[in-house]
Amino acid sequence: MNVINMLLSKIEQAKDLDFGVIFSESIELFKKTWLQGFLMLLFTMLIMLPLIIVLYIPLIGMVVAQQESGYTDTSGMEGFFAGMSALYILFIIVAVLVLGSVTFAINAGFYRIMRKLDNNEQVVTPDFFYFVKKQYLGKTFMIMLATIGIAIPSALLCYIPLIYTLVPLSFFAVFFAFNPDLTVGEIIKASFKLGHKKWLISFGLIVVSALLANLVGYLLCGIGLLFTTAFTYHPIYLIYKNVIGFDEHSAIDEIGTTTIE
Repeated sequence: MNVINMLLSKIEQAKDLDFGVIFSESIELFKKTWLQGFLMLLFTMLIMLPLIIVLYIPLIGMVVAQQESGYTDTSGMEGFFAGMSALYILFIIVAVLVLGSVTFAINAGFYRIMRKLDNNEQVVTPDFFYFVKKQYLGKTFMIMLATIGIAIPSALLCYIPLIYTLVPLSFFAVFFAFNPDLTVGEIIKASFKLGHKKWLISFGLIVVSALLANLVGYLLCGIGLLFTTAFTYHPIYLIYKNVIGFDEHSAIDEIGTTTIE
């Protein structure tokens, strides 16, 4: 039996999951991974910073143009959009896809780190960038294209389909993290299979974990969001762990690692 058929078989035969157990395990695992979750978010922000700067440069020009023509005059806004060449728009789209692919690779690396810490193994900072390599970035780029290709039409259909696809899309990174040799089509197929099979509990855990992460983050004066945002990844990991499981004989991917500081 090949890998994809084995994954689909495990999903089909999966037992019912307990919401409370998964949520409690997520909290316990988060106690081990909160620092790595903060670092993941920090790396993501640093990667996206150049794109943010490029986006704001023309916006600053728009503000200047508005000041010259007056805020009640729309000529500044019209001039801004008229000045946006097709080449610039294309550059922004490509930049979003490329940087989004790198961010996706880091998210997948975080799932590997989560597994190591779950097994009380040691991790190092380069573990975040395990998939930021030439051999993987092409696949992460295609997954990003697929994600956008699924999310945008779903959102255009009154957002109701997007609510459904939110769950399968959330499994893309975890399937890629632990099955990087699967094709993009197989990752999508397995993610939708698991997302459909465990949709209700997955959606509930995603919503509740996101609400809790935001609530605690805002209670900590907003800065806490840097530490709590990664909590939403934990239920996804634990659903995958309980349904698919891991081959513990191949759990050690690197030898001689040291604890992250």
